[in-house]
Formats: sequence, structure tokens, C-alpha cells
Amino acid sequence: MSTKAKRVDLAEVEKQFGPLTFGRLLKSHRQGEELTQVEMAKQLKISKQSLNDLEHGRKIPSIRRAVEIARKIGVMEELVVQLVLQDHITREKLSFTVSVSKGLKAS
Repeated sequence: MSTKAKRVDLAEVEKQFGPLTFGRLLKSHRQGEELTQVEMAKQLKISKQSLNDLEHGRKIPSIRRAVEIARKIGVMEELVVQLVLQDHITREKLSFTVSVSKGLKAS
């Protein structure tokens, strides 16, 4: 398991999988690491079906859960937060675009 967050070539991911979503990011990461869904599900400590639901956008995780996943697979936390928020907005058919930057922790 990697502890350093990997930079993702978003243009390449979107070219291969379509507009980036949290699920597509997970799938592209899994395939890039040459993992099966079973292997990645074990790494994330979730069921294969839960991973499949996430990859296909049937479920969108909470922001906290998405950050936990990002840490486990070594993907930038800001990116997964942005994607999860955008997925929720898109699901609600709202016309907003989200951008996220890492700031100071609230006290």
C-alpha cells in the first residue's frame, strides 16, 4: 500500500473513461494497478459488490469515506473530495462546478 499520493493524469483518465467521477477514478486506479475488483475490495476492506457499486456510480460515498479510500490507495484527497461533491451535485441535476483546495484545519 502506497502512502504517497499519486498524481493522476486527468486528461488520460477522461479520454479512456469519459468525464471523471469518483467511480471512474477508482476504476482507472484499480486497472492501472492491475488489480481485480476482489483484490481492491480487500485492500479497501469493503465487499466486491460495494466496490462495483462505487465504480459504476450507483453509490457515492460520504466525503469522509472518500478521503479514507484516497488514503488507502494513495490518491490525492482533494481530488476525491472534489469528485464526490461534484457527483452529488450532478445526481441532483444542478448546474454547479466544484473546485477544492486543501486549507487549514478548523479549530
